Amino acid sequence: MSGKTPQNLAAAAPGRRRRSSGRVTLQEVAQAAGVSPITASRALRGERAVAPELVARVQAAVAQLGYVPDPAARALASSRSSQVAVLIPLLSNALFVDLLDAVQRSLLTAGYQTLIGVTHYDPAEEEALLRSYLLHRPAGLIVTGFDRSPAAAALIAASGVPCVHVMENSQRAGVYSVGFSQAAAGRAITEALLARGRRRIAFAAAQLDPRTLQRAEGYRAALQAAGCYEPTLEFLDAAPSSLALGGALLERVLAAAPEVDAIFFNNDDLAQGALLAALRLGIAVPERLAVAGFNDLTGSDQMLPPLSTVRTPRGEIGREAAAMLLKLMRGEALAEPHRDLGFEVLMRGSC
Repeated sequence: MSGKTPQNLAAAAPGRRRRSSGRVTLQEVAQAAGVSPITASRALRGERAVAPELVARVQAAVAQLGYVPDPAARALASSRSSQVAVLIPLLSNALFVDLLDAVQRSLLTAGYQTLIGVTHYDPAEEEALLRSYLLHRPAGLIVTGFDRSPAAAALIAASGVPCVHVMENSQRAGVYSVGFSQAAAGRAITEALLARGRRRIAFAAAQLDPRTLQRAEGYRAALQAAGCYEPTLEFLDAAPSSLALGGALLERVLAAAPEVDAIFFNNDDLAQGALLAALRLGIAVPERLAVAGFNDLTGSDQMLPPLSTVRTPRGEIGREAAAMLLKLMRGEALAEPHRDLGFEVLMRGSC
């Protein structure tokens, strides 16, 4: 192993450092770690073929020298960048923040940076983001769901860039996905309300993105099987989901259908807002009205009463999607191209 320290390494190559931008080079990292530049590069990319002891030496050299990979240089060397584009609908929704955090942490340890694109549930905006990011030839893509414009789908297919879809599943050949059945989850929470003796169950939803509509499908299926589905008990609002809208939807439902004995809200922030409105209006929950949400967002278990909901594994989805994408980017075979991570129905005090 080389006996050079970071200090004398800097002195050993002053010409190179001055001729360039002053950045520490991969060559210097390799010298400090006592490995070849190729081994150092593979270690930083997280390739399994590199021995753990060598990876530790390279990481120690990186820390000592303050090395920061040059994305442009890596892209020139490999025809791909060290960046992964991740497209999510919103950053204001804790659901996607949790997923994104898990993706970013997993990719960073493997030497990849994330390019975050926010689509705002707009197919045209997603298409524009894809066109922009694909110009830079990212190493991989993570996108939310399958509902996108034909042009956006064609861009992904023609790019040759490995792509993993999250929050939903598909069994189509050549498609990679990590998620769960939104429809099955919607049906399960509705069946849990039925099991508690509720029969006049309303569905209140906002945003109306594809996953919300799939939950509505599950709600309908459960009530149709029980013989008590009423189309008039669906209350859909295209506005963004929020606590305030949840309270407004509660009042709207009870004004239009006062006989309702339960409301399934498509997201926890709506349901949390409904619980706050019920307290303000003196509506007894769950005695007069059961309230259920979806996603088990922060604070749902602290509501009065604690909110019944569906716990979705968004952190695990992010980690599994990143792991799947890393394998695809390395050209490794996948035993499971479609990962269904399931969900959990949590019946708390609001039902």
